[in-house]
Amino acid sequence: MYTHVLIPTDGSELSQAGVIHGLSLAKEHGARVTAMTATEVPGGQFAYSSDLWTPNDVEMAAYEQDQHRHAEAILAPVKASAKRLGLEIETVHVPDRRAAPAILDTAHKCGCDVIVMASHGRTGMSRVMLGSHTAEVLTNADIPVIVFR
Repeated sequence: MYTHVLIPTDGSELSQAGVIHGLSLAKEHGARVTAMTATEVPGGQFAYSSDLWTPNDVEMAAYEQDQHRHAEAILAPVKASAKRLGLEIETVHVPDRRAAPAILDTAHKCGCDVIVMASHGRTGMSRVMLGSHTAEVLTNADIPVIVFR
């Protein structure tokens, strides 16, 4: 049924549960896997005021290098787990992007036919204040999304 599974992860314990489920699904279907993580620009979503600090070129280069190392640390165990299961896997780090658009773009570019991801399951005001990458992916995906809670 599925031939290419996208597994987004941020390296958290909750995200790991989604990774395990996604790898299991891929094994069951004999599917390829793309595991991905995204890192945002420094300062986050509220740092657009000219009054705030802006990093210089050296600081940006150091930040990008740290984000790449962080992404590698997140993706390496996923890759190792997939290899142990005999799965074909590619890992992708999408820098300087919010998670949901990065997930959707990666799914499209890699030709994935399902996304398997975890969700905190926040509701009410905490969801409004913190946002929900999962909800954004669910709303905008044109392929099935399996959410693990």
